[in-house]
Amino acid sequence: MISLEDMTSLFKLISAYLKKDIKCYAFGGNAMMYYGYKGATKDVDIIFEDERSKSEFVSALKELGYSKTSLVTIYSEKHQKDKNKPEIYTKGDERFYIFVRNIFLTKLSKAMTERTYGRFDFIMKENTLSVMVLSKEDIILLKSVTNREKDFDDILNIIEKENNINWGLIVDEAIWQGNHGDKRIILDLEETMQRLKEKILIKKELFDRLSKSI
Repeated sequence: MISLEDMTSLFKLISAYLKKDIKCYAFGGNAMMYYGYKGATKDVDIIFEDERSKSEFVSALKELGYSKTSLVTIYSEKHQKDKNKPEIYTKGDERFYIFVRNIFLTKLSKAMTERTYGRFDFIMKENTLSVMVLSKEDIILLKSVTNREKDFDDILNIIEKENNINWGLIVDEAIWQGNHGDKRIILDLEETMQRLKEKILIKKELFDRLSKSI
């Protein structure tokens, strides 16, 4: 497991092996730690806007002894065949899930990049690793599409600690994604929201908006 302090040290160390400045977006358990939703995580979920930045980051991971691993025991067969599936790099019990532009069918939209929670820069030598933490709403949405049970547990963790989640924004983004090629996200989000109804009030009008958008 990696604590926030450990992750800060790790990102600084990664920056030492970079040959140029790069930027990524955090949306998994690592992002949740910046909000205080989790104290530690073993999974670091990040997405890059371009292949060159991803390759630079992966090269640094390899220098540090991380190796690429299989998706077989982690994702469904459907997700394993998705062209936008992640690359996973592990070392011990630490895992980096690395995406580029898309998380499966879901795009890293301009709106997501404009409403980030914060920017955190890491530098040890010459080059900077900038980590942008996505909004809590986008974290919930993206965790709805990965179909990992532990991601639903993370969503529960967020709603138990946060009482001002903008579900309208989440639905807006899901509908935008649906209109730009990812109809599956509507069904995934609706399924997540149905499961959450036992924990929190989610207005019927939000379900109606999702249904009408399909």
